[in-house]
Amino acid sequence: MNKSQLVEQIRQKQSYLCVGLDPSLEKIPSHLLKEKDPVFAFNKVIIDETLDFAVAYKPNTAFYEALGPSGWESLEKTLEYLPSSVLKIADAKRGDIGNTSTLYAKAFFETLKADAITVAPYMGKDSVAPFLEFEGKWVILLALTSNTGSLDFQLFQDTSGTQLFEEVLKKSQTWGTVDNLMYVVGATRGEKIADVRKIIPDHFLLVPGVGAQGGSLQDVAKYGMNDNVGLLVNSSRGILYASSGVDFGKAARNEAHKLQEEMEQSLQEYGR
Repeated sequence: MNKSQLVEQIRQKQSYLCVGLDPSLEKIPSHLLKEKDPVFAFNKVIIDETLDFAVAYKPNTAFYEALGPSGWESLEKTLEYLPSSVLKIADAKRGDIGNTSTLYAKAFFETLKADAITVAPYMGKDSVAPFLEFEGKWVILLALTSNTGSLDFQLFQDTSGTQLFEEVLKKSQTWGTVDNLMYVVGATRGEKIADVRKIIPDHFLLVPGVGAQGGSLQDVAKYGMNDNVGLLVNSSRGILYASSGVDFGKAARNEAHKLQEEMEQSLQEYGR
């Protein structure tokens, strides 16, 4: 999915919702455990019920890899089930020396046919560049994350007062373009998103942390929206586990719809 297709979907659905597909066998409704593949059975219902309101889906690969070969198969079936009209994000947070990154990219872009992958920038350009060589695919670079531990490094300032996340943004935007490079910026950072936009005004941002982690959708829209919307706001637990009963699909749909309605309001407010 290219940028113009993504923007078209956002405007058509009046939504910039990304649903995080992070299924845990301990949390999914117990009646699904009787299924041959309970993880895929769960994901399938979530996708079916939320597709009207979401423009992207983001399986975190750890939830699948922890289950061994069967989990990888569930991930493969999930990505295959998702329609081409949504952005398929592999939340894998990869990043290694060139040859290894190339193989990671092939695994997710060619074998699993994901549209995008999250990548850690700590090892620098040669660990990210191989992912950017795949035409029609997206790299989503970790920049300013929503976890408390992000304070350990990301806000570190050099002698000129530049914070580390700012240096990541400045340097990395020369590696790719607005058509193949996005950034992860946590919703719990609130007005920091405005600082991000000063450096990368035109790139898409993948924004986790709304809902269960306490981030504000209103703040994300206020500080992060650009002319092409430029936002994908992720929600995982708030949608996936809205109910633990047989009605979990309908409950997930209701939560996704609520977020979509908020997003539609913000799009209208900012004339997008």
